[in-house]
Amino acid sequence: MSDNRDFLGTEPIGSLLRRLALPTVAAQIINMLYNIVDRIYIGHIPGDGVLALTGVGVCMPLIMIVTAFAAFAASGGAPRASIFMGKGDKESAEKTLGNCLTLQIIISVILTVVLLVYSRPVLLLFGASENTIGYATSYMNLYALGTVFVQVTLGMNAFITAQGFATVSMKTVLIGALLNTALDPLFIFVFEMGIAGAALATALSQLVSFLILGHGAHEQIDLVGDRHGGDRRIGIDSCRGI
Repeated sequence: MSDNRDFLGTEPIGSLLRRLALPTVAAQIINMLYNIVDRIYIGHIPGDGVLALTGVGVCMPLIMIVTAFAAFAASGGAPRASIFMGKGDKESAEKTLGNCLTLQIIISVILTVVLLVYSRPVLLLFGASENTIGYATSYMNLYALGTVFVQVTLGMNAFITAQGFATVSMKTVLIGALLNTALDPLFIFVFEMGIAGAALATALSQLVSFLILGHGAHEQIDLVGDRHGGDRRIGIDSCRGI
């Protein structure tokens, strides 16, 4: 990808929408594959497939809450960082990214603790029965361990998109979704882990997306003003500036 980000300030709005919005929308659709693929494989678990599938369905509100908190910081932070970059205020852009990343990590820790401690009563509140609560808690407890990876991956992808790297953002989500598709049958059927295997596959896939995101941000889309003549790009490692 070209190092020149001048197109963000020179191309027509319509062209920018196509260039940035299409990969962003595609990333959102791809992210839905995690739950869709999990449901497909879980529904084919011999004997317990129906109850297990119902249990995963009850987990959806909690998963949506985790996703919503990822957008909580990113939806406000990424546009604000873009404004600062447009003004040439590199320091404020770095602080905005760093503070949003810190906030997401704090929220992730809180959500993880809450989900691990209170998942059973909350799932019962959302409609789980005595027949499905075991499957729901098995899935949710393992999924909760990957909360920080979900939060940071989805949240920081917004900052990457804001810098003109919408395709990079989409690829991090795509790789994780494809890995989840491959790991689901392995853990569920080959290792006979059942619904817990689906949750583990999701958590590991989110971890891989997180690692790819961190590597890409550090190697390619970090703050490179000193190396490329003032190019105003910020990356995950700029959280050191807060």
